[in-house]
Amino acid sequence: MTACNHAANPGRHSLSARGADLYETPAGAVLALLGVEQLPQSIWEPACGPGAIVKVLREAGHCVVASDLNDWNCPVSERGIDFLMETRPPSGVECIVTNPPYRLAEDFVAHALDLVPRVVMLLRSAFYESERRTPILEKAGPLARIHQFRGRLPMMHRHGLAGRRASSSITFSWFVWDRNYRGPTISDRISVERKLTAPPGRDLIGQQDGGPHG
Repeated sequence: MTACNHAANPGRHSLSARGADLYETPAGAVLALLGVEQLPQSIWEPACGPGAIVKVLREAGHCVVASDLNDWNCPVSERGIDFLMETRPPSGVECIVTNPPYRLAEDFVAHALDLVPRVVMLLRSAFYESERRTPILEKAGPLARIHQFRGRLPMMHRHGLAGRRASSSITFSWFVWDRNYRGPTISDRISVERKLTAPPGRDLIGQQDGGPHG
């Protein structure tokens, strides 16, 4: 297993005034991703929050560089890192996996595509509908796969929400961009998982013990 450098590049904080926009990702959503995608060993989670995605990926044997603008007490992470101000990824990292702040989803996708060859984002399924997003949906990347959840994800509430909580009426998908992919965007349907399963053709034991990951 290659050495893991958990420090992201120091960044400026010009976007710090935007405030928190944190919705924790259900573990089952990340497990579902691992069941359909062969993720590389080293991954950057640049909006880690308390570490919901980070925890599942690390337990699956991945080396995850975790960072966030705010301090959410994510284990082994860097705070004060404004992803949109970063000019290069952490050393050895060629893949970003995150659930970006809703208000900045487009900015996160576009910037991630400038930094690494492979980008995986948990986004509202309606993200695919916009005419305005044509450059990042059809021209950049390219967009290789969309993994649409068959049912609603467990409710993701904004951190610190004290008022009425909305129902989980919004559909989500994992969007995967890959510079090395050639062909039309592939769309499939996945379900929230309760345990870790290997993608087709992969050895799950190898994933868990830190073996090769594609």
